[in-house]
Amino acid sequence: METVPLRLAATAVAIVAFLLVPAAQAGSRSTFQQQLARALHAKHVSPARTGAIVLDPETGQTLFAHNSLLALRPASNEKLATTFGALTALGPSFRIETDVLGEGQQSGTTWRGSLVLKGYGDPALSAAQLNSLARQVRAAGIRHLSGRILGDESWFDTRRTGLGWKAEFYLHESPALSALIVNRGWTGRSETSRPALMAAQLFRQDLRRAGITVHGAAVVGVASARAVPLAEVQSARLATLVRHMDVYSDNFYAEMLLKEIGAVQGSGGSAAAGIVVERRLLKAAAVPLGGVRIVDGSGLSLLDRWTPFSLATLLRTMWQDADLRPYLVPALPIAGETGTLESRMRTGPAHGVVRAKTGTTANASALSGFVGDSYVFSILENGSPVRTPNAERSQNRFAQVLAAAVRSAASSRRTG
Repeated sequence: METVPLRLAATAVAIVAFLLVPAAQAGSRSTFQQQLARALHAKHVSPARTGAIVLDPETGQTLFAHNSLLALRPASNEKLATTFGALTALGPSFRIETDVLGEGQQSGTTWRGSLVLKGYGDPALSAAQLNSLARQVRAAGIRHLSGRILGDESWFDTRRTGLGWKAEFYLHESPALSALIVNRGWTGRSETSRPALMAAQLFRQDLRRAGITVHGAAVVGVASARAVPLAEVQSARLATLVRHMDVYSDNFYAEMLLKEIGAVQGSGGSAAAGIVVERRLLKAAAVPLGGVRIVDGSGLSLLDRWTPFSLATLLRTMWQDADLRPYLVPALPIAGETGTLESRMRTGPAHGVVRAKTGTTANASALSGFVGDSYVFSILENGSPVRTPNAERSQNRFAQVLAAAVRSAASSRRTG
């Protein structure tokens, strides 16, 4: 068991406060820490490659720590940083457009030129929305198109995967990344490696179903500066996209939102540009970045690193922010009830009380979140590979100990 080093000023204050508690309370706290340490121990999960921390969300006081400054792979706990970056850089009400642009001009009921389907990175763009765009084009009085349909994905770079991903992750752990992708690139049999072309082909079919004659083919291209807007659809609010990303641990949403951050607030629609913005915002919020390496948005990368202390501090920072907390809390799965925690902690004091982000890869297992409004915690367990069932059981036990302490404290207040 360790405490966070005194060189970190804010944590040092918390440790001093911890050491000054009365003897009886210190004994109780020692028992509490021992219970957490025992809960964390798991067969075939290395203690040396396990880190954990518990903080008081109000004061920031460290209540338990084990290897809390150890840089470990976070798995999908990386999405907590993406959540912070997206909500801070873009705002919870931000929406992502998909547009139809016209190159040429309308003559009567004929559009003389091409139509461009331009994507701006909506991860939830659906076939129904493409149909809506086609109907909007018809409502503009267009019945004939002399040119082609261009699928424009230039809002993002052309990288389809994240840096440091295993080759098998492509089209399995995430669809191909593109600023223009419909139905997650699902063709009905497989996920496409050419999402912008597929989107243009589907849109061409929708135009024809809407009663518009299309003479040209569907191709991938880039809209010219002279293109004029003809139709648009918008995504759900960013808060809704973030909630889906975290509740279901959606890797594709995470990577798309990271690129969106870069496109809107950074130097362009790439993961690298998004990370520059994200790190700047984390630093401004005083989230400690020692040992932290952000390479992608989802945590699939073998190169990602976070410390339990940094993740817990990030969660506490969002908890303390009145503008972020209303969107963070609903985005985290509830133990035994929703998302990736639906089948975990279905009984015991943690059920319905713990809200936390899970993380699972072959070499990392993680759980970070809140126990009511009493504790913020982070657990990172790494291995080569990690024994996922064993790691998850230890995380569940750890959360149950915290939840039991909350219940006991509440009971004492009622009887006292």
